[in-house]
Amino acid sequence: MEITRSALAQMIDHTLLKPDATHGQVSALIAEARELGTYSVCVSPSMLPLTDDLGEVKVATVCGFPSGNHTPEAKAFEAAQASKNGADEVDMVINVGLLKEGRADLTEAEIRAVREATTGVLKVIIESAALTDDEIVAACKAAEAAGADFVKTSTGFSPAGGASVHAVELMNETVGGRLGIKASGGIRDYATANAMIEAGATRLGLSSSSAVLDGADGVEVEAEGDY
Repeated sequence: MEITRSALAQMIDHTLLKPDATHGQVSALIAEARELGTYSVCVSPSMLPLTDDLGEVKVATVCGFPSGNHTPEAKAFEAAQASKNGADEVDMVINVGLLKEGRADLTEAEIRAVREATTGVLKVIIESAALTDDEIVAACKAAEAAGADFVKTSTGFSPAGGASVHAVELMNETVGGRLGIKASGGIRDYATANAMIEAGATRLGLSSSSAVLDGADGVEVEAEGDY
């Protein structure tokens, strides 16, 4: 079943993580998020604390972004500082290389370090396009064991690609109903967003939020309660 515009908006982290983003562009992002009714804005930690009027919009940021090749201590410090600077949610990137080496124990340990440093919601970016199915399952299990709130498909910066319906389905089969599932990376239209939601996504990371929401115009209001 298709999702309505208002319900979809409340699943969106309206995102600007380009390395050349300016404070002016972040202010424009916040204004657009308020107009669209998105759940949050997601910006780089250097942009915090945000001084614009957020209204009901939450603040999300990233940690260990985009490579994940930071020490657990550095990620934990970054997450703690972001929380202090007003982040309601932190999206951390795992060290993908460690996971591919079969060291899911170390993946769990670094997630736990960030969990302990984060006062709000913790989402774990597993870079699913770079992983095998077994590795996706292992990453999700490590995130759950370490106390994360969400698993997230992608940074959007990996050459391996972004979100896929298959990855979201597998993440949902592994931790759905216990952890939230965020699909992010390459979702630029309503059809793709709706497919991710049908696969199990409970949050979407979008930079093309307005275009995606425009695709929801005309969807029957009665469908809203199903999400």
